[in-house]
Amino acid sequence: MKNTVVKAIVAIAMGSALFTSCKPKNSGDAVSGDAAQKAYVAPGKYDEFYNFVSGGFSGQMSVYGLPSGRLFRVIPVFSVDPEKGYGYNEETKPMLNTSHGFVPWDDLHHTEMSQTNGEVDGRWVFGNANNTPRIARIDLKTFTTKEIIELPNSAGNHSSPFITENTEYVVAGTRFSVPADNSNGDVPINTYKQNFKGHLSFVKVGKEGQMDIAFQIQCPGVNFDLSHAGKGKSHGWFFFSCYNTEQANTLLEVNASQKDKDFIMAVNWKKAEEYIKAGKGKLTPTRYAHNVYNESTHTATSEIKTQVLILDSKELKDICYMIPCPKSPHGCDVDPTGEYIVGSGKLAALIPVFSFDKLMNAIKTKQFEGEYDGIPVVKYEAALHGEVQKPGLGPLHTEFDGKGNAYTTFFVSSEVVKWDIKSLKVLDRVPTYYSVGHLCIPGGDSKKPFGKYLIAYNKITKDRYLPTGPELAQSAQIFDISGDKMQLILDFPTIGEPHYAQAAPADLIRNNGQLKFYKLEDNKHPFVTKGEKETKVVRNGKRIDVYMTCIRSHFAPDNIEGIKMGDEVYFHITNLEQDWDVPHGFAIKGSSNAELLIMPGETATLKWNPDKVGIFPFYCTDFCSALHQEMQGYIRVSPTGSNVPISFSLGTNLPAPTTQK
Repeated sequence: MKNTVVKAIVAIAMGSALFTSCKPKNSGDAVSGDAAQKAYVAPGKYDEFYNFVSGGFSGQMSVYGLPSGRLFRVIPVFSVDPEKGYGYNEETKPMLNTSHGFVPWDDLHHTEMSQTNGEVDGRWVFGNANNTPRIARIDLKTFTTKEIIELPNSAGNHSSPFITENTEYVVAGTRFSVPADNSNGDVPINTYKQNFKGHLSFVKVGKEGQMDIAFQIQCPGVNFDLSHAGKGKSHGWFFFSCYNTEQANTLLEVNASQKDKDFIMAVNWKKAEEYIKAGKGKLTPTRYAHNVYNESTHTATSEIKTQVLILDSKELKDICYMIPCPKSPHGCDVDPTGEYIVGSGKLAALIPVFSFDKLMNAIKTKQFEGEYDGIPVVKYEAALHGEVQKPGLGPLHTEFDGKGNAYTTFFVSSEVVKWDIKSLKVLDRVPTYYSVGHLCIPGGDSKKPFGKYLIAYNKITKDRYLPTGPELAQSAQIFDISGDKMQLILDFPTIGEPHYAQAAPADLIRNNGQLKFYKLEDNKHPFVTKGEKETKVVRNGKRIDVYMTCIRSHFAPDNIEGIKMGDEVYFHITNLEQDWDVPHGFAIKGSSNAELLIMPGETATLKWNPDKVGIFPFYCTDFCSALHQEMQGYIRVSPTGSNVPISFSLGTNLPAPTTQK
């Protein structure tokens, strides 16, 4: 049996190599006709959509315009960013705190936009940290990360950060099952089946976006992959793809591919809420960080929390149900009506489509084929709407256009296939370049897709761009899906490795009250300096606090003396500008830190430990005016024990006059 599986995997891998190393036959004519016109956005004109793309192993999120493919911004989320000072300045360091301490990097795989009544509302976009499990909330009024919450009892937070239709919850499933945090984790790895557990986290989202873990559901030790919430008639349910139901702990490419079918887990989260209210949850000790950036103080804080409420799926048998799904499913997608649930088995050559109505009837009439680790398993046919036959090889992810059509990516056969949700008939297929993973249709996982474009995020680039050494550019492609046939209109490179992405109409976001600058009168930073007359340098033992301002085109003060070796210097710099798009930068020679990038009306802090005696220049790093080059200053560092007093000035520290003979 094992040899057969190995041969099958090798065959798929060889097929994948062939697909990714050879051009599709029609590649030369893929972009033709009016394609260039459809993707062209004239100078000074705006794109139709914002596209929020996961940065993969960069740990960040990138923002593009559609249909132009122009990069607008890289939002730092889970990784330090020396360009913006994120994770380097004192205000944002707490954002990257975890129960393991400061973690300067992560792997952001998926993005998810907030919704109201199942429709994208343009308030926030969420992102997941795959390595050290966390969820982040990015505020779309400022395009900055405002909150990060760590997920206890978890590892490999891949099945995340998907939301319910009113953003009641952002939900996460653990990719790597592990022993629970409060258990003895010092166990042999090969006792996986006895000691490893999966956990689903339901993170409550408040009206202002604030996150809090409401409860977790302890599940069998499987690997959870993508998930999506029910909507409309299926609101109150969540659907997770599961693989490694063999519960293998080594050589998963073979040992986790033994069975013909794995599962989609259907979770009745409304019923889970009832159990929580009835006191069925167990308050369990753990440790996880909750980090919040305060818009008024321009400062983040980190709190370590020590307990979480857990429901046991084995004990409460009517909250989780398993639906058999062709092996190693990746995508689990719900159509706009909430009736159809699409599974995508990576090692399958068909697409199963399940019916919510049939699932509810199967549960009601107990059409089960047994249990999996205490969870009822619904009979495959009892929940099945039907199968899309021979659609392609290696289905991964599906989204919808709101017109009754579904679009699925196929990694092995490098294509996107369009098919009818009800009839299951294949309607169209187009090649991608190459080995497509996720796709995005604006609003494509909501009750009201915006349609028009489909973006494919490819895993392999090959010959699409100029070569750049051993690693080539990451690849995305835009298709026009407004007609009966899909049309490729643009290739564009992306940041990091793009996984999942979301998109929404530009007007929905740019007209949502976006912040243009921080009002100085509202700045509550503890070290704010609201005018040049308030600037000062204060010594408290070996700690030096520099209360500094910047404005076109000088710092105040710009001459500072009396700093000594062994001092710890904090530059608290307030940008006095009250105009849109006038940030200032700050950098100092020899600093082991990054620069600061300070928005208008904002205060930011750079910590500096001088490493030798001498004169250290500092300057503005962000071009701000015709006299930008003149925006600089000097700091004098004296030996330990020196008698040089603290002094600071702007425009007055002039050379002594010379006497002419």
